[in-house]
Amino acid sequence: MNNKQKCGFVTILGATNAGKSTLVNQLVGQKVSIVTHKVQTTRQRVLGIAIHEETQLVLVDTPGIFTAKRSLEKAMVDCAWRATSEADVQIALFDVNDKRIDAAKSLISKAHSLQPQAPLLLVLNKIDTIPKAKLLEIIDQFKDEPLQEIFMVSALKGDGVEHLRDKLIEYVPTGAWLFPENEVSDLPMRVLAAEITREKLFIKLHEELPYELMVETEAWEEFDNGSVKITQIIYVNRAGHKGIVLGNGGKMIKSISSAARHELAELLGRPVHLFLHVKVVKDWMEKASYLRLLGLS
Repeated sequence: MNNKQKCGFVTILGATNAGKSTLVNQLVGQKVSIVTHKVQTTRQRVLGIAIHEETQLVLVDTPGIFTAKRSLEKAMVDCAWRATSEADVQIALFDVNDKRIDAAKSLISKAHSLQPQAPLLLVLNKIDTIPKAKLLEIIDQFKDEPLQEIFMVSALKGDGVEHLRDKLIEYVPTGAWLFPENEVSDLPMRVLAAEITREKLFIKLHEELPYELMVETEAWEEFDNGSVKITQIIYVNRAGHKGIVLGNGGKMIKSISSAARHELAELLGRPVHLFLHVKVVKDWMEKASYLRLLGLS
């Protein structure tokens, strides 16, 4: 082992839509976690692996913390809290436009109690969207929390992210790297492909429907000419949802398939043939077998 090497897990916690996946993607330098404007996009723990000089940062993107009601939601929130067990450093990410300061303080308190030995950093995100005076007021409200430091970033624009990365490097322990140098995520390619298709569904469909669907990569076939055939199933909760996904004359699913195929071809660096099928499974969000497909217990 190189005696100068450092490696550590950085768990990122926050409310839904705080910008956790955007921050992870910025720190890694490429997309490893899907991002949409809709809440509850991230459903499982995703590792993004960032390397800077002698340090490997293993960034743990987690589902948002919120008041869960359904089995899927409860499993997502539980997944987020379980991710604290492996943290060398914890980040509480807070959207400065969020008025729920008390909820953020509760999150900080619980994260500290679950992993008290890990430095806990507050990262204020979307700082480019509010006046500086308002930002200082927000910082003042967190002055009594068990925080090591407070950082200000715009994860979308990248402002402040390099400074945060340099500080994370200071906090993580000395030790051998846990992943090969060329890896940027622990997600199997079949799972990442399903996530990319789900991202396109989230972006293109109506407000409520995305939370009622999931995507599974059913088959992955590689050919001698370098191309790959990917077959995926889109599970929806109700028969009426199938028609929404398909669209008039199949236009919607063709649009979704085209967008997903284009990104997958770019990601894989080869031609992709993507086949999407829609299947109705009533109340799949309450069924343990489908939660396991998502990597949730």
